[in-house]
Amino acid sequence: MISTHILDTHLGKPAQNVDVRLYDATTRTLLGQGRTDQDGRLKAFGLTQISAGAYLLEYDVAPYFAQKQLKTFFSNVLIQFNIENPEEHYHVPLLISPFAYSTYRGS
Repeated sequence: MISTHILDTHLGKPAQNVDVRLYDATTRTLLGQGRTDQDGRLKAFGLTQISAGAYLLEYDVAPYFAQKQLKTFFSNVLIQFNIENPEEHYHVPLLISPFAYSTYRGS
């Protein structure tokens, strides 16, 4: 399973209503998409199974910052990661602010 969440470190709150797309990183095939909930989470992309390989998450953060009336340097964030064991849960948190972002493998 692949999941994500976004925390706005500038405001100290979850980033709600951010569109996120999941791609096969090798072919750039869209595998799933969704929007973060009130806790900034997107718990599933509608996939029934995943396989080993490279994946890409694309986060549309510009509309989120515009709604907050904040200028941002990043219009979207791309995170590519590799799955070795499809039986594991892959959680990808994103920490954003108008002029920086960070990520890590969560649990």
